[in-house]
Amino acid sequence: MKFVIDNWMLFAVALVSASLLLWPMVSGAAGASALTPAGAVQLINREKAVVVDVSEEAEFATGHVVGARNVPFGQLDTKLAGVVKNKGVPLLLVCPTGARANRAVAAAKKLGYEKAQAVAGGMKGWRDAGLPVEKA
Repeated sequence: MKFVIDNWMLFAVALVSASLLLWPMVSGAAGASALTPAGAVQLINREKAVVVDVSEEAEFATGHVVGARNVPFGQLDTKLAGVVKNKGVPLLLVCPTGARANRAVAAAKKLGYEKAQAVAGGMKGWRDAGLPVEKA
């Protein structure tokens, strides 16, 4: 006990360091990061991931991921089950910037799609990565 009292500053530094290292796991931020476009391509190729664009129809028509299905964010609760029947496949959600897609991940997980992920940067990130885009 005398050692602890004599070296209290070292223990305080160790405690703060451990807390900062563990904070992302405790707060849930560790799993909240979005999937990179390159990681999304790997999931599409290896695990037959389904891409769902949560943009509005006009935004979807200006350009979307090749093979993506359009389910506007406001209609996600009612239409997602009809578009993606297999809840076991990875579900990649995308929108113009990634903001709606991040919110859509929570909605999809509530519907039972546990492998739902947002593509980082949305369509902007997809285009910046030089990946193919098709127009409706």
